[in-house]
Amino acid sequence: MSVSPRFQGRVALVTGAGSVRGEDWGVGEATAVQFAREGAAVACLDRDAGAAESTAAFIGAEGGAAMPVTADVTDAAAVRAALDRILAAWGRIDVLVNNVGVLALGGPVETDEDSWDRVMAVNLKSMFLTCKNAIPAMQRQGRGAIVNISSVGGIRWTGIPYAAYASSKAGVVQFTRSVAIQHAREGIRANTVLPGLLDTPMVRGPLRAHYGTAGAAGMIAKRDAQCPTGRMGDAWDVAHACAFLAADEAKYVNATELVVDGGLSATIPQPPAD
Repeated sequence: MSVSPRFQGRVALVTGAGSVRGEDWGVGEATAVQFAREGAAVACLDRDAGAAESTAAFIGAEGGAAMPVTADVTDAAAVRAALDRILAAWGRIDVLVNNVGVLALGGPVETDEDSWDRVMAVNLKSMFLTCKNAIPAMQRQGRGAIVNISSVGGIRWTGIPYAAYASSKAGVVQFTRSVAIQHAREGIRANTVLPGLLDTPMVRGPLRAHYGTAGAAGMIAKRDAQCPTGRMGDAWDVAHACAFLAADEAKYVNATELVVDGGLSATIPQPPAD
């Protein structure tokens, strides 16, 4: 592995970093690998121990440094224990990328309370819990970069009825701004990445019903057609955006949103083609 020095000597924590080899790249997995390729020691956190170990092993095989960490990021005690383990091993956390997220289709009428609560816990509460435990370490260091993954669905209607998901992602934007401003004078920055339509394993299952096809290929073709570029983005587009926002080159970028959507949010939403 050819290592870029951009994050040499730094520790990055990426949540939702697990992978199942053989599937396409997910955002968390690609982001963890990107930071490792740029010199960081990476804590690959996932609730699935095998998935976290798979990403860490991939990084290790490329010559990078990685630690698999298993935790449910909606559980305060589990998050605290995970952060304690990382700090005990490496002594610092320079970068926190909050990537965990789930989808649930439906507006307020169709969505049940348990589904609403789960989406809010995974997509928003998890970021509160990781920041709560990572920021004190960053304060001691006098520096840190937080990158939270939201969605263009958090700032506009995308043609998909998922009220809980959209609301949680909107919450991520304002939560990140609040963290960024409160801690700016401590050398801690926080920014949000807003991906558009992506071709990742996460969307293959939950969205098929909305696109009216049981086949992944048909759904992908319809989503590609909705994009101004004629194709969806991929996990690496988000991973590169995260690396930029966490890097010293972005030292004066704070409390803002980086939209990674190929121009989608500048258009009028179009329904999936029949």
